Amino acid sequence: MTIVNGEPVAAEPRPGQCLRTFLREHGSLDVKKGCDAGDCGACSVLLDGRAVHSCVTPARRAVGHEVTTAAGLGTPEDLHAVQQRFVDAAGFQCGFCTAGMVVTASTLEDGLEGESLCRAMKGNLCRCTGYRSIRDALAGRTNVESPEAGAAFGASVRSPAATRVVSGQEPYTLDLPAPAGLLHVAVLGSPHAHARITRIDTAAAEALPGVQLVLTHRDVPDMLFSTARHENRLDDPDDTRILDPVLRFRGQRVAVVVAESVAVAQAACHLVHVEYEPLPAVFDPDEARQPGAPLVHGDKDAIASRIAEPSRNVVAQLHDEYGDVDAALASAHATTTGTWGTARVSHAQLETHGGIGWLDDDGTVVVRSSTQVPFLVRDELARLLDLPAERVRVVAARVGGGFGGKQELLVEDVIALAVLRTGRPVQYELTREDQFTIVPCRHPMTVDITLGADAEGRLVAMRVGVLSDTGAYGNHAVGVMFHGCHESVAQYRCPNKRVDAEAVYTNNLPSGAFRGYGLGQVMFALESAMDDLARELGLDPIELRRRNAVAPGDPFIVTADEPGDLGFGGSYGLDQCLDLVDEALASGRGLPAPDGWPTGTGTAMAMIATIPPRGHFADVTVEIGPGGVYTVSVGTAEFGNGTTTVHVQLVATELGTTPDRVRVRQSDTAVARYDTGAFGSAGSVVAGKAVHVAAVRLRAELATLAARAAGVATADCAVERDGVRLPDGRLTPFADVVPDGLVADGSHDGTPRSVAFNVHGFRVAVSPATGEVRILQSVQAVDAGVVINPEQLRGQVEGGVAQAIGTALQEEIVIEEGEVVTRTFRGYRVPQMADVPETEVLLADTVDELGPRGAKSMSEAPYNPVAPALANAITDALGVRPTQLPMTRDRVWRLAQRISGAAVPTSR
Repeated sequence: MTIVNGEPVAAEPRPGQCLRTFLREHGSLDVKKGCDAGDCGACSVLLDGRAVHSCVTPARRAVGHEVTTAAGLGTPEDLHAVQQRFVDAAGFQCGFCTAGMVVTASTLEDGLEGESLCRAMKGNLCRCTGYRSIRDALAGRTNVESPEAGAAFGASVRSPAATRVVSGQEPYTLDLPAPAGLLHVAVLGSPHAHARITRIDTAAAEALPGVQLVLTHRDVPDMLFSTARHENRLDDPDDTRILDPVLRFRGQRVAVVVAESVAVAQAACHLVHVEYEPLPAVFDPDEARQPGAPLVHGDKDAIASRIAEPSRNVVAQLHDEYGDVDAALASAHATTTGTWGTARVSHAQLETHGGIGWLDDDGTVVVRSSTQVPFLVRDELARLLDLPAERVRVVAARVGGGFGGKQELLVEDVIALAVLRTGRPVQYELTREDQFTIVPCRHPMTVDITLGADAEGRLVAMRVGVLSDTGAYGNHAVGVMFHGCHESVAQYRCPNKRVDAEAVYTNNLPSGAFRGYGLGQVMFALESAMDDLARELGLDPIELRRRNAVAPGDPFIVTADEPGDLGFGGSYGLDQCLDLVDEALASGRGLPAPDGWPTGTGTAMAMIATIPPRGHFADVTVEIGPGGVYTVSVGTAEFGNGTTTVHVQLVATELGTTPDRVRVRQSDTAVARYDTGAFGSAGSVVAGKAVHVAAVRLRAELATLAARAAGVATADCAVERDGVRLPDGRLTPFADVVPDGLVADGSHDGTPRSVAFNVHGFRVAVSPATGEVRILQSVQAVDAGVVINPEQLRGQVEGGVAQAIGTALQEEIVIEEGEVVTRTFRGYRVPQMADVPETEVLLADTVDELGPRGAKSMSEAPYNPVAPALANAITDALGVRPTQLPMTRDRVWRLAQRISGAAVPTSR
């Protein structure tokens, strides 16, 4: 018998079963799966008072002992002291890591800080926060506040789910009691990077006891689609099948097995007999576009599939010029040129992709999925399954991190098909290894930059070449390439610009959407080149940016001066951001450098559109009940982006109430009207704008109804927390104003759009002996408009910076001949608490005309200027430039050796 949270569990563990699965099978759904390798800590529990990773602890060891999970530490109504600290400090974002985090934190001695604290917490990873708010929680600092009625906007309001998150009671995608008859999915993946299936025999697999269904390419709709999801499905090439007889990367689906357990399904996969015809493969994107290269999608029709040149492996391309770049470079006073490379990066969100599906009583297919885009997934499932949209329902519970990676359709098609074929509930959950080996990653790019300037430091020419490796499929290839080349190039005034960009198929792991959506890769090169040009000119790098950055009145030019819906939104914060970072780096704040280590400073800037182009829609309702409680029905998903809190603040402010009186129903296609999805930082400025519109309308209607009943002027009535205040001071209760409740709607179509700016600065020290880069000071200034929630904004910036530092210094998915060799967190090196410095977040004073109450979006943007700013600081310290991400210690050490002239081994 095992004692779990004070209650006996009489069941015996299965042979070899780990404690994590045992606990979840017996109701402890607060114990999460992040890695199943002892790397991330999301599964942490107390075993006789000692924190352990339950995913690598044999369940047998808990027999006769006491296990305490986050739910056993405290309840939402009666939190443990450590849990309360996490609430008060806003010590989480998506919150998937938090249950395990608080369990470990509950064992710490008071007063731990610095290196001792980092060592104690090294087994618990957080991908969202950047760890500062977690440090605050552990130190007992309070960062949230409880505003008065009508004053929520601009206050650091806590997340509505805070107490449930810290106690492990907030349900994520698979945190449901297993429904009766639940089946599980396992997938047989391709052992080849490129092959054709010539024969497949599933008889042995189907005969295995417990197997209910085996699917191959012969058993599924032969329909092309894209796993990428956008408002307009035509934005992405139709190059993917649910199951395809031609396999284009290692790990691609060959067969799907649905069985009574995961173990049986996995065993059945080994019984599927497949004969393959290996095909020539190509792994280098430059080779892929050369004559004679193996064709990855040579069988596709360019027009029907919307592929630029399938005969050259080119998915998308841009070759265009504004002005005369060659002539301008020939007459330039100073020029610089270089080539930069970026790596594959995993989203590394702690909740893996997964979902569970079932049939409702009326025959509706319901899929509960870890998705950022429930409505777009619903629509594509309906198309693939040949069902009307109303026969498909997609629900997203709280999502355990996204970063763009869940703007895809990766598991839902299999789940829905299996539900329809078996008539039973079906669950499909990816492993951490799957996340590295078959889930799309950040697009690796090679970027060539040539810049020219006159003697005054004004840009006269800009040439940008981009080669993007989209891997085996073109999901997001088009959008990432064009977006990556847009704001990065448009943020500078220059009379002559040329862009040559191509996104190319290879037989590598597919690439996809990721925070920044291509801007981070191109800006790494362009902002590095701007620093090199400043040195050629003898100018301060920040001054060079001041002289050349776009300002109100300037058009946004990439390769043409075309009118569009993108503008400055009546505000401009870049000049302030540059000044704030310049002053901060000159202030002397930060850590001292170790003796003998050269130091350097570096800055970079980035511009981003506050809303994605080509359509982003939200249609919401706000309803009041007679008791004065409001319900917001909105389609956007919550995955640590904080939109739920923002929507509560907007409603509470406009309707003169407190946040506790606002409920949010979200990300359910059967509850909300419509939402394009939670990507492109649209949760605040599209869905939030729609919520704001609905709240304003509801306030006006409430005042009108109360005024009409009292025979007074509407303008003299005010909506308050408990009713409508009349001119004579009397309060009319809502039960009298709207005895049956009242609903108002609001919508936004995502246009016009404005821009936001971010500037990052670093001061670093570099060890020539080891290649270690130590960040002494990190500061980012942001142009966020009127800040909705200061603590939440700070957390978004810090989280983006932390993720970008990982990209810049240590993270890389390594692929060899198409095979992913980076398969675990420990091999990939997601930043731990010790790896992330505190970043000072500074705010420009701006008011956006377009956003809700003057706000701008600020979730993706903080990522983009970080890597180039860090590269510029390293260059300033060493006098030699790093050009390849990540700037790992071995690469930086090799750079340092160039200065001394020492012979060094060749790096990979």
